[in-house]
Amino acid sequence: MRIGFFEAEGWEKEILEKELNGHELIFTTDWITKENVGNFKDIDILSVFICSEINKEIIDSLPNLKFITTRSTGFDHIDINYCKEKGILVSNVPEYGTKTVAEWTIGLMLNLMRKIYYAIDQIKEAESFDLSNLRGEELNGKTLGVIGTGKIGKEVIKLAKAFGMNILAYDIYKDENFAKEYEVRYVTLEELLQNSDVITIHTTLNPTTFHLINKNNINLIKRGAYLINTARGGIIETEALIYALKEGILKGAALDVLEEETEIKEELELLVRQELKTEEIKTLWQNHILMKMSNVLITPHNAFNSEEAIKRILKTTIENIKGFMEGKPINLVN
Repeated sequence: MRIGFFEAEGWEKEILEKELNGHELIFTTDWITKENVGNFKDIDILSVFICSEINKEIIDSLPNLKFITTRSTGFDHIDINYCKEKGILVSNVPEYGTKTVAEWTIGLMLNLMRKIYYAIDQIKEAESFDLSNLRGEELNGKTLGVIGTGKIGKEVIKLAKAFGMNILAYDIYKDENFAKEYEVRYVTLEELLQNSDVITIHTTLNPTTFHLINKNNINLIKRGAYLINTARGGIIETEALIYALKEGILKGAALDVLEEETEIKEELELLVRQELKTEEIKTLWQNHILMKMSNVLITPHNAFNSEEAIKRILKTTIENIKGFMEGKPINLVN
């Protein structure tokens, strides 16, 4: 079979060639796009990461495509329904970075609330040891509101409990046994927003969670709270987030993900081609406002990026491909 690996890193090549010996493998650091898809029309299996948008146009350009395996847990960059219509199976990596993302979440929380980044930047930029603007807040005793209590959300709760935080949680699927063990209280989303000193998001992006935090409920947030997002940018309405930060509803935010973040990475090219819709341009502009705000920390979707997690991703991707070729597909999302 002909297998295409997009958004690949060089170190994977040797391992994949050994594990998938006898198959024709194509490696590129590029995303798959409508501009380059014509060079890969004979691909039977496609492996991508989060920047490659696999939409109807891409799928129709790959007539031999039988299987897609994304090297991520999220799969909102793939048109799952159209794949199903075309008989193309799609697998993901359901678990690779639970501890990795949870640790990054707590790291962002500490950085934001204790002003660690600002302190380091002050030394580097001004060689100043002035403490007047660096007084932060402890995690201990604060109430953490966790939106989404899947594997990552639960790991964040475990770490937060070690810091002495009280936990509120919102999830349509409640794990009452876990809640009892870790003294977690499930509440409505509205109650969570109203009573949390820190809010952290760990749910998937889907039609029901798109703009879950929005201009209609942003004012419910406890004044002076902090917001952390290491899940997906589209879960928070960017316009509402900027409003909350400017009005002092939120004291600060730490974001590893942004709405329309893929477009940010390629925005110059897109703007030249004039392919962005008005709403997308507006969101891009708002993201640049966020990047410049003094009470916002932004990292480049890096929460997953540990040596251990990357190795787990590759291992599962190989298992996904072998399972499909043996007629026993695993980790299917459609």
